[in-house]
Amino acid sequence: MLDDQVISIKKDFIKVIDEAKSNTDLEQIRIKFLSRNGLLSQLFDKLKDIPKEQKPQAGKNLNLLRSELTEIFDSKQKEFNTHRDDKKSQIDLTLPGYQYKIGGKHILTQTLDEIKSIFKGLGFSVYEGPEVESDYYNFEALNFPADHPARDMQDTFFISEKFLLRTHTTPVQVRILENHKPPVRAIMPGRVYRNEAVSARSYCMFHQVDGIYVDTGVTFAELKGTLVSFAKQFYGENLKYRFRPSFFPFTEPSAEMDITCFLCKGKGCKICKNTGWLEILGCGMVDPNVFNYVDVDPEKFTGYAFGMGIERIGLLKYGITDIRMYFENDLRFLKQF
Repeated sequence: MLDDQVISIKKDFIKVIDEAKSNTDLEQIRIKFLSRNGLLSQLFDKLKDIPKEQKPQAGKNLNLLRSELTEIFDSKQKEFNTHRDDKKSQIDLTLPGYQYKIGGKHILTQTLDEIKSIFKGLGFSVYEGPEVESDYYNFEALNFPADHPARDMQDTFFISEKFLLRTHTTPVQVRILENHKPPVRAIMPGRVYRNEAVSARSYCMFHQVDGIYVDTGVTFAELKGTLVSFAKQFYGENLKYRFRPSFFPFTEPSAEMDITCFLCKGKGCKICKNTGWLEILGCGMVDPNVFNYVDVDPEKFTGYAFGMGIERIGLLKYGITDIRMYFENDLRFLKQF
């Protein structure tokens, strides 16, 4: 009875091994015949049920069957693997090569890198600061009064009563002056957050670059000269610009710098609100009250500060009409840069 089963299993094994087309088929055959719970193991389990005098010969036959089936299986597996390796080694040198697409820097990163490069050439160092700021650094030390609208919940993302997501990178100026006595010449790039409705012109998160220069005898004329030099390097020598009086709590006097609208070329359109001009940054002389917070003598030192939005700078240079396009990850937009 056991001998008949040995012959039957061997016959079935040879049949299915000949029909195997892949290593997947071989694995199924191995599980069915040669695994711990396979047909061959089941035959070995039946040895205990046959007469004692027949066990030695029956055991010998089963061991021979296992050796034979294993040898056939290994031979077939080796044949498949050799054939697969031969296919891999066959290279058609007449076929064109694969062109791999390499990613590039995001347009915001490119814009920031260019801004940093220009200011480094003008002698500025680069500093960064925390995005989660205290009320002290974000407002108080920058001369914001307690009732200033920027402190309202509708304008600022507060984390707690005393901590918030910074609304500008200007707090880094305070941190620098606390740890470095004048002369100081630095720019501070980074992300900022404001509780604003998302539209074509505004976003709840954006990027800024602030700058500061503090030393003896620093003048507003130096500020204008620095910013005009930056703007002409960034936008081109034929740039038309103007400075307008403005107000910021941490500078006095203060101004905003405008350039000709990139769409209408100064004729007036919806983007520039029919003025022909677009603001690119705010600036001014550091308010003496700010110096008092960082133990810098306002009688001895003067300085200027400025701040610009990287998104807005890029909008004007590249003719982008919607700030939301920066953050939508649309490859049709990103591949243009």
